[in-house]
Amino acid sequence: MASDAPVQPRSDRRRWLGLVVISLGVSLIIVDSTIVNVAVPSIIDDLGITSTEAQWVQEVYTLVFAALLLVFGRIADQWGRRRLFALGALVFGLSSVLAATADTAGWLIGARALQGVGGAMMLPTSLSLLNATFRGKERGIAFGVWGATIGGTAALGPLLGGWLTTSFSWRWAFGINVPLTALVIVGLYLLVDESRERATGRGADVAGAVLAAVGFGALVFGLIEGRTYGWVTTSSTDLSVGGWTWPWTVSPVLVAFVVGVVALAAFVVVERRRNATGRAAMLDLSLFSITSFRNGNIAAAIVSLGEFGLLFALPLWFQNVRGYSAFETGLVLLALASGSFVASGLGAALGRTRTPVFIVRLGIGLEIAGIAGIALLLRVDSGWLVTAPLLFVYGVGVGFATAQLTGVVLADVPVERSGQGSGTQSTSRQVGSAFGIAILGTILFTVLGARLDAELAGQGVPEQARVQVVEAVKGSAGAAIPGLAADPSTAQAAQDARQALTDATRVAAAAAAGFLLLGLLASLSLGSARREDLAVDSANP
Repeated sequence: MASDAPVQPRSDRRRWLGLVVISLGVSLIIVDSTIVNVAVPSIIDDLGITSTEAQWVQEVYTLVFAALLLVFGRIADQWGRRRLFALGALVFGLSSVLAATADTAGWLIGARALQGVGGAMMLPTSLSLLNATFRGKERGIAFGVWGATIGGTAALGPLLGGWLTTSFSWRWAFGINVPLTALVIVGLYLLVDESRERATGRGADVAGAVLAAVGFGALVFGLIEGRTYGWVTTSSTDLSVGGWTWPWTVSPVLVAFVVGVVALAAFVVVERRRNATGRAAMLDLSLFSITSFRNGNIAAAIVSLGEFGLLFALPLWFQNVRGYSAFETGLVLLALASGSFVASGLGAALGRTRTPVFIVRLGIGLEIAGIAGIALLLRVDSGWLVTAPLLFVYGVGVGFATAQLTGVVLADVPVERSGQGSGTQSTSRQVGSAFGIAILGTILFTVLGARLDAELAGQGVPEQARVQVVEAVKGSAGAAIPGLAADPSTAQAAQDARQALTDATRVAAAAAAGFLLLGLLASLSLGSARREDLAVDSANP
């Protein structure tokens, strides 16, 4: 035993440094889902792209990312997790070069799609690498760091994007990824061991991969684009890709939902047959016989409905009601990031005496408190002194809930199938987030339009003028308010719009808190999971 003593610390240091490398890779793909939001106005001015093209620049990343999570989670198990994570980082870095040098909308949209491919390779693989590398209490700490990275960097994205765009160029919002992905790739091969599934079954599940990608991609497209293109019949905005325009009156969103449901139903049939015959399958359905995995995925999807709604609504409110710049908005959101990072340390300490399920419930409760506080206290003249403390509380909750819920979901999944398990839980979260953004976005803009229209009607504004103002404010997500305020003839309408957007943000925050409450109730199905492991860990420090 004495001869092993000096070796173990070095091994520990290597594993924890490997966690830093993996977390850096995860931070890149999470930041890139939010960093572009604040850079879009500069991109429009520089490249002269249309609003529809700008929307695709923002959303194609999420669409491709969500569609491929399950596929790459399975491939990682078979091909090698470190290898796929490194390949994903390479794809992400090269596509960032393409995005940074883009001179047309098509080029930039294509680069963003490739970034989504790279991100989908990395996120589920990061979880399966942690699952294979850490055990017991150490696994809880590792997931805590991973969860803090997710919550913190989601809030850091707007700050970083605002700073780079304002001080340098929007191209640096992508260019900064290049040296960081190179660092991740080198660090992976120096500090992280390879792992893969030992037995893979017979053949490749090509049909399952295609059906999963089409099903989840179509479903997420419908959820993201419903408000833009209409849920049943097409809205005033036409779906255009290149020179082609959607030719039918039925909404492409409705078609996407039908395609998604049919593809996912076919996916389940194919997977059941492949599981029954012992052939390689994209998803091992026996994973859902694991109570913690099944119930944890349900809880994760419901919690994700509410978690990211706040990040969707608040930046619009800060910039269009309070007049903050993108950079100033990012500074306020640092409170959320700080809370999430603080949670990683607190979670490790709390985990010594409490089960992961307790920490999950505590985290969701703190999230509810933070969002409900905003729903109750937000006013047109509210400053950062009101919002920052509530965002900090919310951030601590995100750090607790995200990390520990991930640990609960994967706790009983065999290491050799952790890629599948990670991909499944990541997909559950992404679909839940897409549902949340779709529902909360609809609530936000519906309440905004209704409140503003009612206020203008009460002041006797003619219908035609009223419709123009309401549509301008809704269509620009509130960005038209400063222009209305600059014109003395519409200054009162601008003040009414600020009040309406504030009311709408409060209602959206209340709805997000409601979703999180449902997630808290769903977590009750997890029982007091992993109490046995806690006892074992305490007995064997």
